[in-house]
Amino acid sequence: MNDLAPFHLAFPVTSLASARAFYGELLGCPEGRSSEDWVDFDFRGHQIVAHLAPEEVRAAAAHDVDGDAVPVRHFGLVLPMDEWQALADRLRAAGVRFVIEPHVRFVGQPGEQATMFLLDPCGNALEFKAFADPSRLFAK
Repeated sequence: MNDLAPFHLAFPVTSLASARAFYGELLGCPEGRSSEDWVDFDFRGHQIVAHLAPEEVRAAAAHDVDGDAVPVRHFGLVLPMDEWQALADRLRAAGVRFVIEPHVRFVGQPGEQATMFLLDPCGNALEFKAFADPSRLFAK
């Protein structure tokens, strides 16, 4: 893949302590700057910022994708397959409840991918995916 510019994503949380425990401790994202109302994390080279805004947190609508009810509003990472599997194993060992269990979707199709969905403690949906062939990320 090409070198990518880091993206920036801000999202609401109900608790900065919960965000720190989830993103910092469970996912291993180093913490950056923070204040009483927000904290930013290094999300594999991308800047994500948890803003304390409980009134903005809400459940995401879902759409059917290959038989799964995928949360429409979500973010995440595309990982190398071995890192995806290691993360799935770590999350299972930590007792994380998945919205969509780790599995492979679009089997035999150009977009075949390993995927898993989970919620952070504040209800934000995350997807982590991997491709056996990363060049197929945008394949039709």
